[in-house]
Amino acid sequence: MNPELEKLHPYPFEKLARLLQPHRPPADLTPIALSIGEPKHQPPAFALQFMADHLNELSRYPTTKGLPELRQAIGAWLQARFKLRGINPEHQVLPVNGTREALFSFTQAAINSKQEALVVCPNPFYQIYEGAAYLAGAQLFFTPCLDELDGQPDFDTIPAEVWQQCQLLFICSPGNPAGNVIPTPTLKKLILLADEFDFIIASDECYSELYRDEANPPVGLLQACADIGRHDYARCVVFHSLSKRSNMPGMRSGFVAGDTNLISSFLRYRTYHGCAMPIPTQLTSVALWQDESHVLNNRDLYREKYQAVANILAPVWPMKTPEASFYLWPKTPIPDDQFAARAYAEQHITLLPGRYLGREAPTHRADKGHSTAWVNPGADHVRMALVATVADCKEAAERLKILLHSL
Repeated sequence: MNPELEKLHPYPFEKLARLLQPHRPPADLTPIALSIGEPKHQPPAFALQFMADHLNELSRYPTTKGLPELRQAIGAWLQARFKLRGINPEHQVLPVNGTREALFSFTQAAINSKQEALVVCPNPFYQIYEGAAYLAGAQLFFTPCLDELDGQPDFDTIPAEVWQQCQLLFICSPGNPAGNVIPTPTLKKLILLADEFDFIIASDECYSELYRDEANPPVGLLQACADIGRHDYARCVVFHSLSKRSNMPGMRSGFVAGDTNLISSFLRYRTYHGCAMPIPTQLTSVALWQDESHVLNNRDLYREKYQAVANILAPVWPMKTPEASFYLWPKTPIPDDQFAARAYAEQHITLLPGRYLGREAPTHRADKGHSTAWVNPGADHVRMALVATVADCKEAAERLKILLHSL
């Protein structure tokens, strides 16, 4: 077996299951799961019907490149959403079976393991970044996302020798878990660094459509490229999905878009990988990318939950509402794993300890007067995914209020 498998940590939810296993929550309280980022809103009815109406297409093999109408729908959506001058659906768009699969497989295609390869990754982070890097034969450099920077990756402290060795930079905006949006000037600076040091930027934007301010949608990497006249999107690729945007996580539908040369090489890899999207899924995806009304309704539901939870918890546990995503990332009054265990044991609520999403790594903020120290930036936080119903989120907030009073 591949010896790099030994580097993989247990997945966060395996760690969580072990943490909670000894505890028996109150039987009279219904369980409320806020640990997994799996949308629980109803999928659009039209999409379910569309899928059912096209099941006969399962009699055909799909192509890896996908149907032209799907690539065209994605291209049109990208152009309208991110104010792009243009994007070529034939050469700059590739359908994938969700961002998780695509982030992993793109890394395998992108990394040149015959050279000493480094992947730069935010910390805390979506765990696929780490596993994909190790199994591609690369090492990781973690960039801390600190509270003092509002959860933004600390790019300014990365030394030139790291950039020189970097082959792939992962960014996640809006971020998981903090929900922060990387601003346009930072994205432009990263693009120029990619030019200078010749690395690829992979931007995970799967939460881009879950934002608070309807007048200010999160900026994307391709949008930053277009702002500086980089309409070929050189060295840049973005990853998007229908899972969060359209409440269709089980459909496994997303796309990768950007640099023509990168997309072409990734298509060659995927042709051998054997991961073509079923045709009914492709056709349903066309309908979803062409409709925004269900996405507006989705955002309204999350806004309602954020407001309700904030109103209930503000007196005992004030926390910042993020710019985007469906997460809350509050600091805990006791160690995060102990807090999560008590939330489960006493209130039958499942939260994810922040330390499970991060790694202990060096951090240095010379401009803040801090010395170098090894820290896990996720520690002493919990991730709360507001994916349950509005009523369940309110009930969870009331129970957490009781827990906090007891601490």
